[in-house]
Amino acid sequence: MTPDPRSFLYRPGGLDPDAALRLTADALGRLDDGELFLQYTASESFGFDDGRLKTADFNTQAGFGLRGVSGETTAFAHANEISEAAIRRAAETLTILDPTKGARAAPPRRTNARLYVDDDPLSLIPFAKKVALCQQIDAAARARDPRVAQVSVTLAASWSVVEIVRADGFVAHDVRPLVRLNVQIVAEQNGRRETGYHGLGGRYLYDSLFEPETWNRAIDIALAQALVNLESVAAPAGEMTVVLGNGWPGVLLHEAIGHPLEGDFNRKGTSAFSGRLGERVAAPGVTVVDDGAIDRRRGSLTIDDEGTPTQRNVLIEDGVLKGYIHDRLNARLMGVEPTGNGRRESFAHAPMPRMTNTFMLGGKDDPGEILARAKNGIYAKSFGGGQVDITSGKFVFSCTEAYKIENGKLGAPIKGATLIGDGPSVLTKVAAIGNDMALDEGVGVCGKGGQSVPAGVGQPTLLIEGLTVGGTAA
Repeated sequence: MTPDPRSFLYRPGGLDPDAALRLTADALGRLDDGELFLQYTASESFGFDDGRLKTADFNTQAGFGLRGVSGETTAFAHANEISEAAIRRAAETLTILDPTKGARAAPPRRTNARLYVDDDPLSLIPFAKKVALCQQIDAAARARDPRVAQVSVTLAASWSVVEIVRADGFVAHDVRPLVRLNVQIVAEQNGRRETGYHGLGGRYLYDSLFEPETWNRAIDIALAQALVNLESVAAPAGEMTVVLGNGWPGVLLHEAIGHPLEGDFNRKGTSAFSGRLGERVAAPGVTVVDDGAIDRRRGSLTIDDEGTPTQRNVLIEDGVLKGYIHDRLNARLMGVEPTGNGRRESFAHAPMPRMTNTFMLGGKDDPGEILARAKNGIYAKSFGGGQVDITSGKFVFSCTEAYKIENGKLGAPIKGATLIGDGPSVLTKVAAIGNDMALDEGVGVCGKGGQSVPAGVGQPTLLIEGLTVGGTAA
């Protein structure tokens, strides 16, 4: 078993829990809100490429972030030294804030939930066994098909211990494991090279990633995508019917819909959904949820980075806008309750409203019938990178695996397809919702304001009528 996780924060000769409470009360007692956020993180990654181990990294860091909030103003200081002296120095920066003139914000509610184990995944499996797994995957992938030209394997894990201390005496802590396995395969045929990829992970230990059925499935999916892309033809262009696959294509929903539903954008009036609570913003049947309380999921947290327990938040219900996702600051200023979405990349960052696991619920339509209804268009099975403008909701997403739809059936695979549109309009063009809702397999990384956090996405198969497709066909 892993030693007491708090011992990585409170070490002999350093800061102790009583001192943390006292220093936080002294620094934040006169302010509306804030917290002392303590964190220790150990992380490792292995990169196996071209038949050999290219990188093997191990890193630990510890530090604190001290945040004070007065009205709409925030002061924040951090250091990578957990000590009384360092916290006192940080507290000096908070003196620029005006003292509270009313009642201080109430502490977060308590929870007994446990969404993941406390054990450290890094220390439970020997170094040599991790390298051997990468070698096994490389060898197995190359043996699958003579067209395999290159295999890249990445194995990574982190273990983070956090403690949140407030001036009112509230203390909460969380211990967060996270693992991930990525397999990328390049296939070559007649001088043409194409790539396939599959990744998986979550808030659990390495064990399941070492099971042969798990990593063999990752190889199969990555190889199948690479071989499909070898046969791909240039993508058509123009406005057409688009069918989005289930699971990972929910990343489009995350970017084009999820970010504009974050509380800070809506409080400031910069989101396309600002001031529209209670309005119909999507087609009937469209229900979008953000849920950070799903066991072992990559985007899940027992408590957010302000100490608020995560929960299931219905954002859009049957096409009607029901709510936004909030941290404590935006919730207080908008007169609502925090939703458990105050997140930060690390102790060196202040929290902000962020998604956890964001997905659309399933409907009643059979996926096969959805293809038949589409008649002609494209089927987007997997996405790569994308961009979105929060104010307008406009997005551009590139497809990594997509197919023509011809006479209601899957046709030739296509290459170079991009989907172009805006989130609010796309929601109103949803014409069919599959009964096959699935979450992604644990690879999402969400960026906002220069911070990256793990996140989950998901959706059922969707029929979108009239979406612009950027293609490469002449």
